[in-house]
Amino acid sequence: MTAIHPSVDFRSDTVTWPTDAMRAAMAAAAVGDDVYGEDPTVRDLEAWAATMLGKEAGLFVTSGTQGNLIAALSHAQRGDEAIMGEDAHTFCWEAGGMAVLGGITPRPLPTDVRGRMDVAHIRDALRVDDPHLPTSRLILLENSSGGNHGAAIEPDYFKAVHALAQAQGLRVHLDGARLFNAVTALGCPPTAITQWADSVSVCLSKGLCAPVGSVLVGSADFIHTARRQRKLLGGGMRQAGVLAAAGLIALDTMTQRLQEDHDKAQRLAQGLTTIPGLRLNPAQVETNMVFFDLAADLPLSPTDLVQRLQQDYGLHLGGYHHRTLRAVTHYWISMEQVDRLISATRAICQG
Repeated sequence: MTAIHPSVDFRSDTVTWPTDAMRAAMAAAAVGDDVYGEDPTVRDLEAWAATMLGKEAGLFVTSGTQGNLIAALSHAQRGDEAIMGEDAHTFCWEAGGMAVLGGITPRPLPTDVRGRMDVAHIRDALRVDDPHLPTSRLILLENSSGGNHGAAIEPDYFKAVHALAQAQGLRVHLDGARLFNAVTALGCPPTAITQWADSVSVCLSKGLCAPVGSVLVGSADFIHTARRQRKLLGGGMRQAGVLAAAGLIALDTMTQRLQEDHDKAQRLAQGLTTIPGLRLNPAQVETNMVFFDLAADLPLSPTDLVQRLQQDYGLHLGGYHHRTLRAVTHYWISMEQVDRLISATRAICQG
């Protein structure tokens, strides 16, 4: 039986827990030693993820951060440079891993309101062959853009960046932690975007509800190198089929229902716009994230609102920065709970 979770958690889709179907599959999973390549469920997961994303091979990793780091270490060497958006997860939220562990220099560039670097700006940022400078080697992209209202970025952007990378001899890695949310919003298959990246990582947890893990995909040669990097980072797992079984359901089933989460987010956004003192644009809500600001003249701090929601209503909400808050919808959030959050927020703001 699924564990009881009495509070309602809008902080992130990382708070999701496995479905009953996942728990049953985990209990029945065939397993083996994955470091020896002998776990059949892991192999099935890796192969299926690669097929879905149009790549030759896949690698099961413990997290999206690990997948992105492995990709960077596989594509670039010490002294090389990786270009990414200044608000990208790889730059802001991954502890500087590529620099700390790989000696890879990050080169953050400005982004627009949807998280896109200007392609001409990327071209201008490429280093010339000079011993004083790092070597431009890698471009890191993201979809959906978690730091930009969960924006779903169109395939043409990735096509343009890939064309530049191809012409200049660079590699492209896509942080697709919420790629399936993006393609759901765009109404296109994943391959419409992933064909323009040399490697892609997708999270199985978050909105897909698996308890642990991501899959990194790319060419067979790339995954061969990535497997070595995973071992170096201590990411080799043994009887990991227990986790991979949930990942298979995440890919097969949970990717097909994400529009429900987007509909909840849109309902939440529409409701919050009716509350005096809150500032947001529902048109920016494309996937499952709702960002909103507290007006400067509202006599309520973000901390006050978060604490009141939790203490008085059993609703968890996440602060973001300054007077901005974020709510994320997911499988374990119902429309009724969305309405509860709207009503509770209204009561507190008008209090």
